[in-house]
Amino acid sequence: MLDQLNRSAFRLPSLRTFRSLSPLSRREMRVGLIFLTPWIIGFLAFTLLPIIASLVFSFMDMRITDGILNAPQFVGLDNYQRLFSDPQIWTWSSGTRGSLWITLRFGLFALPVGILAPLGLAILLNNPNLKGTMAFRSLFYMPYIIPFVAAIFLWGGMLNPESGWINRALVSLGIPKESTPNWANDINWVYPTYVIMGIWGIGNAMLIMLSGLQSVPTELYDAAKVDGANSWQSFRNVTFPMISPVIFYNVTLSMVGLFQYFLVPLVVNNGTGRPGGATMFYNLYLYRTFFTFQNMSYGSAMAWLLFVLILIVTLFLFGTARYWVYYAGESRS
Repeated sequence: MLDQLNRSAFRLPSLRTFRSLSPLSRREMRVGLIFLTPWIIGFLAFTLLPIIASLVFSFMDMRITDGILNAPQFVGLDNYQRLFSDPQIWTWSSGTRGSLWITLRFGLFALPVGILAPLGLAILLNNPNLKGTMAFRSLFYMPYIIPFVAAIFLWGGMLNPESGWINRALVSLGIPKESTPNWANDINWVYPTYVIMGIWGIGNAMLIMLSGLQSVPTELYDAAKVDGANSWQSFRNVTFPMISPVIFYNVTLSMVGLFQYFLVPLVVNNGTGRPGGATMFYNLYLYRTFFTFQNMSYGSAMAWLLFVLILIVTLFLFGTARYWVYYAGESRS
């Protein structure tokens, strides 16, 4: 009965229902639609229409340089056939990696750090015995509100192998200058460099984790302490299950952001894929295909492959959530 009420509450009213409403209810509905109109127009013009256009373009042979006078040619599935045979996407050989495998490889390195770092920081700042927690929370969150491009340029200066203060600090500690990292210009250091830049902006994820930790009922910890549980057992059996929805939320967003990883390699390495092609991420390759090589059709096909990959990963996460995500009050059959 409750489910039926919830479904009916979010169902758009039919014309017959609208006519049966009182004049005041009709007026409220019209006012609501007027306030929704700007969003509806924006969604249709800047979201739905580009989605449909990109799907149509993926079956055409179109380039930006063709102009509007040259009619595009319908090529069917040619772009998708090229897509699934493109070595710059799928290659996996010694010394050579396709853009999709580069993205996944970086994700195996960056995703655990992106989840564990804000979680550990939130646990630390949730300690009631730590003084100045409000100040620390503000300080850790502040980098998140700085424009990301500005932050990338800032880190590029700090990590400059010649004039950056980080390498200068390493030299002052006795490390020879020739042994200091070349950071974003070294194939062995470029991924740690990107991860360091990402850690600097984990303030938002940290606050989300912190809110989850503060929502855990304290009586559960008291019960665990009575049962003789140590700190690790309390975290594993109490904290983690209670904050698992928050972790699931962050994991989902991090996975989606991983497939769309683009801005850092574009700014730091100028979107060239150097060093050694290690930073030619899938989304960067898509951008170069669409805007640099001006191949709208193939770029649209790549965008739809990206959409399908993100959809598959998201569905997989939601499918496995039932085994490790706990929702208080949820009934399990």
